[in-house]
Amino acid sequence: MNERANVGIGARLPRKEDDRLMRGRGLFVGDISMPGLQDVAFLRSPLAHGRIVSVDVPEDCAGRVFTSADMAGVKPIRAVSGLPGFKPSSQPPLATGTVRFAGELVAMCVDENRAQAEDLVSRVNVDIEALPVLADTGTAQAVDAVRVHEDWADNIYLETKIEKGDRAVLDNAAIKVEREIRLSRQCMAPLEGKGTVAWWDSRLDQLVVYTSTQLPHMMRTGLAECLGLEERQIHVVAPDVGGAFGFKCILQPEEVCIAWLAMTRRRPFRWLEDRREHLVAAANTREHHYRITGYADAEGRLLGIEADVAVDVGAYSVWPFSACLESAQIASILPGPYVMPYYACRTVSVATNKPPFTPYRGVARTGVCFAIELIVDAIAREAGREPSQVRLDNLVRPEQMPFTNITGKLFDSGDYPESVRKAVEAIDLPALRARQGSAGDDGRLLGIGFATYCEQAAHGTTVYSGWGIPMVPGFEQATARVTPDGGLELRIGVHSHGQGMETSMAQVANEILGIDPAQINLVHGDTALTPYSTGTWGSRSMVMAGGAVSRACEIIAERAKVIGAHLLQSSPDQVTVSDGKVMAAGGSVTFAEIANAWYKRPETLPADVAPEGLEVTAGYKPKVDSGTFSYATHAAVVAVDPEFGAVDILDYVVVEDGGTLVNPLIVDGQILGGVAQGIGTALYEESPYNADGQPLASTFMDYIIPGPCEVPDIRIVHMETPSPFTAHGVKGIGEGGAIAPPAAIANAINDALRPLGAEVATTPVTPHRLLSAIAEARAKAAGAVAQ
Repeated sequence: MNERANVGIGARLPRKEDDRLMRGRGLFVGDISMPGLQDVAFLRSPLAHGRIVSVDVPEDCAGRVFTSADMAGVKPIRAVSGLPGFKPSSQPPLATGTVRFAGELVAMCVDENRAQAEDLVSRVNVDIEALPVLADTGTAQAVDAVRVHEDWADNIYLETKIEKGDRAVLDNAAIKVEREIRLSRQCMAPLEGKGTVAWWDSRLDQLVVYTSTQLPHMMRTGLAECLGLEERQIHVVAPDVGGAFGFKCILQPEEVCIAWLAMTRRRPFRWLEDRREHLVAAANTREHHYRITGYADAEGRLLGIEADVAVDVGAYSVWPFSACLESAQIASILPGPYVMPYYACRTVSVATNKPPFTPYRGVARTGVCFAIELIVDAIAREAGREPSQVRLDNLVRPEQMPFTNITGKLFDSGDYPESVRKAVEAIDLPALRARQGSAGDDGRLLGIGFATYCEQAAHGTTVYSGWGIPMVPGFEQATARVTPDGGLELRIGVHSHGQGMETSMAQVANEILGIDPAQINLVHGDTALTPYSTGTWGSRSMVMAGGAVSRACEIIAERAKVIGAHLLQSSPDQVTVSDGKVMAAGGSVTFAEIANAWYKRPETLPADVAPEGLEVTAGYKPKVDSGTFSYATHAAVVAVDPEFGAVDILDYVVVEDGGTLVNPLIVDGQILGGVAQGIGTALYEESPYNADGQPLASTFMDYIIPGPCEVPDIRIVHMETPSPFTAHGVKGIGEGGAIAPPAAIANAINDALRPLGAEVATTPVTPHRLLSAIAEARAKAAGAVAQ
């Protein structure tokens, strides 16, 4: 760490970008305006499944309303996977012949503003012949079920199976717990919805697309594939992005439609998603159904896990990640950080008449953490032991690192048991157990819950090459350029949507060069200006792009030393780079003086100076690209009202290890935001559908997200175990906060309900679900007494 300046790696540096964002000076897609700009509104299918009989457009609307017939030649969105047995789907930008979910695009209407475009939508009549609807995975898997895609033999995108170890070990199990565990469907709800503005640049003969995305380079690839353009003919810019959470890392049909209009009509067009569109039609996530059995000895030591998991992935496979990203990952990550001699898991990705399924913050890990952690607590109850102690007995130990688990995941470093011990200490577990033993005066039940997880992040080429999808990550590149006044310009291919990269990347550069972060600018989000990248996803940016920035700055430092040494009349091996200077025993020169020599006074340069100068593009991959493993233990203390079903979070502690923390202040923000989303998953957020495939939560009156009154003061305890595989020991941590809260909170609720013999195993734990669990337990107890 740079102790003197205190602005390099490890410094709690306030975010540079916040000044303009908090003053309303950001530039988002919705801020873009230009002459001739027209707005687009979409006519969406009112039915979840049906055949389009006709789309009738009034004569006076000609040229302002477009259907699939107008877009002949545009290819459908088609996301494939190299996994054996995967069935790809084809999603036309505008529906052709069949609609497969309520909200699917049928026609687009163009006018001077959004209100007038929506008036056009109301004048277009669509006649759809209803077909049977598949609204859940059980119905969709029936042998006689109608097919979401008519040419498929069934409604399964992909089935995966994994079995490791000798099942005979389960014969020794003294404890066997079986549970049916569900995570309900959710939406992402970023502060800024999706938005796209596109026009044709006739000077450069290029389609220019400004869109709210996490991966601008991949958007260019996807648009080129659909529109039949060469990638050099498309320029994608992601300006400021107001939250993404995975929702903005897929190519959406609206983006293809807007780009097609700009390409064919040669004028600017814009679509801005409204909140209702997002809630009912954009993309859903999280809907997992586990049938899971845990086996353990009498002390609660795990012998094995068996699981059968169905994931409702909706009507289409999303590009580029495909429909099976979650379910295929479930099979490999369900064991988490636990050691066990046997493991078996089957997963299916099921097609239904719902919106497509999108990766969401915590991708698959939130579901597997919920499932395995509820099983660990159930085993602890059967063993009559503290759940925290059972975790300590089963977690991978620090002396085993690096550790390859039962599914082949290579854990890089860490002390998982210590995170549990610190969480136990932070909430003062003995005192809480004493409180549980005394009668409360308000009738509420106290509960304590833990959840431990690992977050595989920045996993690269070896992990994704088998998927056969067009985004296998390789070397991440970054460009570093010393400006003529001695400042620094960084260019990276990943994009920030709230992670504070303008600050943290500057801190990495400062660690190498000592240049003040205030003098460092970050350029990102523009395919014309930045190195190619698969984008921001998988908590990879700080590891990958940060590593590339570090490497580029190291090369800059070596070149600057040659020039600086010459100016100081010394030799390169006798100088060092520090505090934005090249320093020798007898003096120093600043980067401004070095840059002046390179750019403006070349006659002062040494003969052996590198001709490439003070601009470097460098590539980076970790020593092992199977990923870094951050981890944490979350502890929740709740009060449950058994009469009204209310849950109050009294205390919440996160003990996390994200390796070397580049900026702990930003890390805290990432954790707090993630936990807030995890609380939403645990207690509030749900996108329900009825048997006709109609969404039942179309506004924030129905889709409840947690606010300041629902999110408690969250206490964070940091551990820092550097990764041995990455530059500076950095690990990815962006998704971790959202992974454990559903499990920790549900375990705390079940701990509170233990005297009543009740359990919850479905998210969100609404008052209705909680009271139903209590009523079921009481009915069961009454039946036992009657017998």
